[in-house]
Amino acid sequence: MNTMKNIICLIAVCVMLTACNTVSRKEAQIENRKQFHQELLTIDTHADMPLRIVRANTDLSIRNDASRGGGKIDFPRMKEGGLDGIFFAAYIGQGPRDREGNEEARQEVMTIIDSVHSVVRRYPDMVQLALIADDLNRISGHDKLAIFIGIENGYAIGKDISLVEKYYDLGARYITLCHTSNNDICDSSTDRDGPEHGGLSEFGKEVVKEMNRLGMIIDVSHISDDAFYDVLDVSSVPVIASHSCSRAVCDHPRNLDDNMLLALSENGGVTQVCLVGEYVREMERDPQRDSARQAVVQKHGNYYELEEEAREAFLVDWYAVDSIFPPDLPSVSDFVDHIDHIVQVAGIDHVGIGSDYDGGGGLADCFDVSEMGNITYELLNRDYTAEEIQKIWSGNFLRVFREVEGEKEN
Repeated sequence: MNTMKNIICLIAVCVMLTACNTVSRKEAQIENRKQFHQELLTIDTHADMPLRIVRANTDLSIRNDASRGGGKIDFPRMKEGGLDGIFFAAYIGQGPRDREGNEEARQEVMTIIDSVHSVVRRYPDMVQLALIADDLNRISGHDKLAIFIGIENGYAIGKDISLVEKYYDLGARYITLCHTSNNDICDSSTDRDGPEHGGLSEFGKEVVKEMNRLGMIIDVSHISDDAFYDVLDVSSVPVIASHSCSRAVCDHPRNLDDNMLLALSENGGVTQVCLVGEYVREMERDPQRDSARQAVVQKHGNYYELEEEAREAFLVDWYAVDSIFPPDLPSVSDFVDHIDHIVQVAGIDHVGIGSDYDGGGGLADCFDVSEMGNITYELLNRDYTAEEIQKIWSGNFLRVFREVEGEKEN
């Protein structure tokens, strides 16, 4: 009897040890994945955080709470998420295309760019302004975050082509040629009135050539299909879509169809997949949620036009809507479906990541920049190699960046 008890005890001990070893292996695998992600050289090619710096006075040196209106990006959370560099987009909405409107747009972009420079000067131990492709690795090597500048919406140029070089001299390294409406450069993919130029305008073609001359990256996100093909015809170097997805996976005019993905790969360019829910998968409408949000705006007014105290009251009501009617956000798995498709159509050398955080980006399990490691973990789950994941996180984009810089040298 004692022998049988001893055998049972021994079996129990073996089972416990096996279970412990299994847990230990899983914990080790998780830690190895975290370390792998942290060791990658990573860049996010599009985020709208500068609007929060200018209009909400967000302090990027401290860890903010995105669920309470703190934005989805700050320097501590970039570190947590293993993100080495980011393009801060100087975004402006579309306004009147006349002298007064163009001047207002110019001043607004200058203010936003100046705010980015001010942040960099304020926190020299945490961040550094980046101007060339090689700056990402250099700055990361000093345990700092690399801050690049882009401009979202060529409306900031108006009809003054000299502003392209002005913005370049101030540190801007790409321009998204338009936003949700047509401008003097090109047609938008989402203008309510439809196409105006049939693609790029004649002025737009000169803008593309000027950007090539300066070594400035051309961003085709937001532009119409015809404008997209016109850009590829005119540009002498590869271009990027800084925050776009696959139209075959999610049928939205902002996304690129398979023919466009193929054309971009033949151009040598790259599609930087974004985290905006409606571009990742079809979103179910929630009338109650929409009505509640609209009621908040009607009660308080436009958030960015409010005084600081009024903004705080706005945010209390705004985020109360989220707790009552939580948004049904896509997952990282839905997001990586786009990467899979682009790889199948265009190849592993033509895909990257541009979150559009603080411009609508955010997934259920990658809600802010601190959770970006979840993208890497899903890529590992789908058997992407270390070399392929490095290409996705920065290698492909940096290749394009260097080719564009090389054009300037020529």
